[in-house]
Amino acid sequence: MYKIKTLNAISNAIYAHLPSDNYEISADIDDAQADAFLVRSANCHEMPLEENYLAFARAGAGVNNIPIDACTKKGIAVFNTPGANANAVKELVLCALLLGSRDISGGILWAKKLADKGEEIEQLVEKGKKQFVGPEIMGKTLGVIGLGAIGVMVANTAAKLGMKVIGYDPFISIDNAWHLSMDVQHALNIDDLLSEADYITIHVPLTDSTRNYLDTEQIGKMKQGVVLLNFARNGLVNESALFKALDAGKVARYITDFPNEACLNHAKVICTPHLGASTPESEENCAIMAAEELRYYLEVGGIRNSVNLPACQLSPSRHSRITVIHDNLSGIIGKVSSILGEAKINIEEMINKSRKDIAYSVFDLNQCPNDEVIEKIIAIDGVVKVRRIS
Repeated sequence: MYKIKTLNAISNAIYAHLPSDNYEISADIDDAQADAFLVRSANCHEMPLEENYLAFARAGAGVNNIPIDACTKKGIAVFNTPGANANAVKELVLCALLLGSRDISGGILWAKKLADKGEEIEQLVEKGKKQFVGPEIMGKTLGVIGLGAIGVMVANTAAKLGMKVIGYDPFISIDNAWHLSMDVQHALNIDDLLSEADYITIHVPLTDSTRNYLDTEQIGKMKQGVVLLNFARNGLVNESALFKALDAGKVARYITDFPNEACLNHAKVICTPHLGASTPESEENCAIMAAEELRYYLEVGGIRNSVNLPACQLSPSRHSRITVIHDNLSGIIGKVSSILGEAKINIEEMINKSRKDIAYSVFDLNQCPNDEVIEKIIAIDGVVKVRRIS
């Protein structure tokens, strides 16, 4: 029986994918007794990482709230759910395109003030609406920085709405490239996108290399009056450079899903309260995907959508299976094989996958190794975690 602790409210859809005959799921499980965690936004950085922990599954794409490096050193898999909330974010980005083009939000606030004007309202509306006029997005150019699951969906839908779309992503995956519409132009360098786009939306993860990705230099290459959208992560846009550009009219409007005091107090900034993935459909999709990733890892040993361990596609074993997380160094697999051989255990099948400094090896055996054999494997220098699955 696996004990899964929920660190946030998670959609009840998980119960259909983590059946009760093999999983105990509760927010009340003691941390030290848990085998794995389902999490959304809870900060896990201060949690002591116990030796028995097997995995964290984040019901969402960002994993800034999970101590990934520390988990890797402990042999704890960290999963996320890329693409599960993509449609929800895409729809909000399309809304933001319209909010950034026509002063809809300003118009709504102004109209609310007419509530006590009675019969004068119609005349006041006709007289005052001109102050909220803005251009249509059809025929304009949208630049999409980052062509992951969300970026591809935004680009494809914008093209269907009649926009000219330019996408930039030097690291686009083969799968996302296949899903990208032929109507989307792929920029070979970021400067081409910045100089041509009337609207720019950014969809890249926040890392050391992408922090302040759009700074004074990049903003300076943009068209006069560009509309800038950020529904990816706070920290991607250098706000000091942004506010100077807004005040100078270089950037006409900034729409973001990450409010702070400076943004909320600027007349040309529209903030939404981190609504990107806040739909019941998105929350359910993320929960289901996280639950399935956990089950696949715990029961089969397969790894799908891990941010710290290598991908490893597996089928349920017809034999006894052990998995070994270890440093990506030569000689370790040979030592494991020797220990198994000394115990008269035959390796029926073996898979080894690596990701930078960490490796994951799966051994299907003709018999289940006893505790003594497992302890010998754990004692190998460079081995992080060993697990018997069947």
